[in-house]
Amino acid sequence: MEFTSQFYDFTGINLQSYKRPQMERRLTFLRDKLGFRDFTSFFTAMRQDPAILHQLLDRMTINVSEFFRNPERWNALVSKLAQSEIVQEGQRLEAWSAACSTGEEPYTLAMILDNNFPGLDYHIFATDIDKTVLNSARQGRYRDAQLKGVPERYRHKYFESSSSTWTVQRALWRKVTFQEHNLLRDDYPKSLDLIICRNVLIYFTEEAKHYVVTRLANSLRDGGFLFVGSTEQFLRSETFGLVQVGPFLYQKRNAP
Repeated sequence: MEFTSQFYDFTGINLQSYKRPQMERRLTFLRDKLGFRDFTSFFTAMRQDPAILHQLLDRMTINVSEFFRNPERWNALVSKLAQSEIVQEGQRLEAWSAACSTGEEPYTLAMILDNNFPGLDYHIFATDIDKTVLNSARQGRYRDAQLKGVPERYRHKYFESSSSTWTVQRALWRKVTFQEHNLLRDDYPKSLDLIICRNVLIYFTEEAKHYVVTRLANSLRDGGFLFVGSTEQFLRSETFGLVQVGPFLYQKRNAP
């Protein structure tokens, strides 16, 4: 498909790594919705209008994010972190929120770490392929409806309110660094204690998924955790050097 090749040359994003029927359906729907006759005219317009590119990226990944999504999963993560060497010995915790969308996930993690492990030194690297959602995440401002999942005590402890807008407090905001990143192309950070990559792998082909999980596992230090989405459990996780230690939670265990 010529569009796939042109899109890769323009953005560095390889659409062939995404599940084809799902991707073609979404791209065709958006093309038709915007009134283009074919993919050639669609691509020409996209190169000239960043708003069209953003809509395409949004269609690719369905940027749906929320604070404290599946709270029982976060509780399980806290339990495992409490038993980990990094927390018990008071070391600096390095975390990565991959495909972070508009920032709810990394800020959730920051609140959880600050509240459950007082005094813990930590840093969260948060990335996404979409510059527009990253710009929104960096601002750290959310509407009332977006905070529906945030416990009341967290809302008043970690946000400042103004009219119907809530802004992440600076002390928490400084713990998160946002950066553009393509999981299928860019280098991965190393020696991480925790990676959160939820509801992303479901869009990839099996080959691309294997590539990403391998690199995620390689980015973890021994004993580090990988936290994935509710539809993304791995068969034979040991092939990646990962051991399942909870629902949708894996730990890096290097061979002796």
